[in-house]
Amino acid sequence: MTKTPANGNGTTGDERRPTSHDPSTAGIENRIETEGDPGSGGGLPYETVTTPVLVVGAGAAGARVAIELAESGIDPLVIGKRDHGDAHTTWAAGGINAALGSLDPEDDWTIHAADTFTEGHHLNDPEAVELTTREMPDRIRELEAWGMPFDRTADGDINQRYFGAQSYRRTCFVGDRTGEAMLETLIERAQALDVPYRENVLITRLLSDGERVDGAVGFDMESGEGLLVRTNHVVLAAGGFSALYHRHSSRDDENNGDGQALALEAGARLVDLEFVQFHPTGMVGDRYGEEWDGRLVTEAVRGEGGRLYNAQGERFMERYSPDQMELDARDVVARAIAQEVREGRGTDDGGVFLDISHRDAAYIRERLPSMVERFESLGVDITAEPMTVAPTAHYTMGGVDIDFRTGETGVDGLYAVGETVAGVHGANRLGGNSLAETVAIGKLVGDHVASAVTDGDADPTVTDGQRALAEREFGALRALADSDGSVAPTALLAELGDLLWDHAGILRDEAGLREGLATLADLRTRTADLRVDGDLTSKSVEYAVDLSASLTVAEAMLQAALERSESRGAHYRTDAPETDADWRANLVIAAGTDGLSIGRRGVGEPSPAVREALAEGYELDYHHLE
Repeated sequence: MTKTPANGNGTTGDERRPTSHDPSTAGIENRIETEGDPGSGGGLPYETVTTPVLVVGAGAAGARVAIELAESGIDPLVIGKRDHGDAHTTWAAGGINAALGSLDPEDDWTIHAADTFTEGHHLNDPEAVELTTREMPDRIRELEAWGMPFDRTADGDINQRYFGAQSYRRTCFVGDRTGEAMLETLIERAQALDVPYRENVLITRLLSDGERVDGAVGFDMESGEGLLVRTNHVVLAAGGFSALYHRHSSRDDENNGDGQALALEAGARLVDLEFVQFHPTGMVGDRYGEEWDGRLVTEAVRGEGGRLYNAQGERFMERYSPDQMELDARDVVARAIAQEVREGRGTDDGGVFLDISHRDAAYIRERLPSMVERFESLGVDITAEPMTVAPTAHYTMGGVDIDFRTGETGVDGLYAVGETVAGVHGANRLGGNSLAETVAIGKLVGDHVASAVTDGDADPTVTDGQRALAEREFGALRALADSDGSVAPTALLAELGDLLWDHAGILRDEAGLREGLATLADLRTRTADLRVDGDLTSKSVEYAVDLSASLTVAEAMLQAALERSESRGAHYRTDAPETDADWRANLVIAAGTDGLSIGRRGVGEPSPAVREALAEGYELDYHHLE
């Protein structure tokens, strides 16, 4: 899958990466040899590494899989495309859900599951939801035992806060840096187990015949050399695809769909790609600068009592959700903000105001230290004045179709986990469930993969055909680096971001989606004229590699959004604004010789215990918080 760049960020594409190599490979027997002839047929020198399990992605999901493997006596190789510890998990600030009952003892996992189904508009995979919600109390205790410094109540229990659309206070937190603290904890645990790790490596293709995988191909972004990984087991934990949008809460070179594209090309299926969550509160406005546009203002601000006002000073959520107010579901709040702006009640920057200054300043500094620090650096004191916010693409509910007990994708030897997959969240994700899914399902997948590894996996076979495929990929990468056309990858990625924002954003319709697909086809045509500046150590090549994955996933998302002719959760069609009971089905996408195909699949039912919790109709009443 030699692809082409992530999102336009104004770079020229010819800067070099800083060298910070720390690939600890203790505990794994790597066979390494340099192969290929750079002077022959456009080839690329490459290193061959053997491992029983390859984990692609070094965020929380990948780390938890690797920990479980290591604790089972398996030495996986974890590959990340950034420096060790620099994963997107660190950007999940507000908290992680578990029905501990620290403050609300009546809460339990069935109510957590019911809230998750309600927020997901009942498109969730029941097994995925129930495995996650049942597992989470134990996973929180596990993180606590590994040293995660959760905030505490006066009695010393793990503290919990409200998050949107949750019936009880079940979001555990470390101030407003929960994801960062969690990843640090997981990495420390992995390092204590001597889990091998390679950083700054980009995987560009899985070696697959559509039935099974025999390894992976990529390149080291520091040395510029190719990498062939011989393995019978690959776990994809590479994140989602929200950064395809013009305004998003990710870094431009992450969450660009590479995990989904790798899986699709290898023969796996994707599901629920039409559901993209727009977080209601992303930074917006000239006072913050372009660098901060779209960056997340954590839901913890609203969970701690933050209020939304339009430019006329009205607390407008009273019109849209008088009971749950600012803590209604993310899709509801995001659409409310979009409606206020569209009807002329927004700020000059196209946003609204988020204000928590009515709370005590010391309390704000204690509970939201990162937010206070960030805005102070930009000249805004959030303890005394409001922030300007607007919706931003934040999370993708869709992804690889898996069995949640095993992580299996239907392609032998290929597994997936985390935001790379679909199922837990349905049509809209409950805040605080993303971090929960990574550790709950990550443990289960790691346990299953460990049980699947046999003695024969110590010396996996790469067939002559697969080696030829790998060498073709190396040749394609070398050719890509030498591309001397007239179109920069970053320019096409920026156009793709605008296209999706305009035609597949918070509000969609058939005409806009069809126009988006036509414009996407034009973008594909223009990739034949790419200009890539530099060799394989340049950012330009990375962006060029990302582009084809982004185009593949964008097409699948647009096709699915066009197919689903109703409104449900994060997918809102202005030409079909009602939810249709006949559309309680998942859309499954596969790649074939004639392009993408889309099929419909029915959704299973929750267990009797969860159905009982759903029937009780638990719901947050915001006003008792005030």
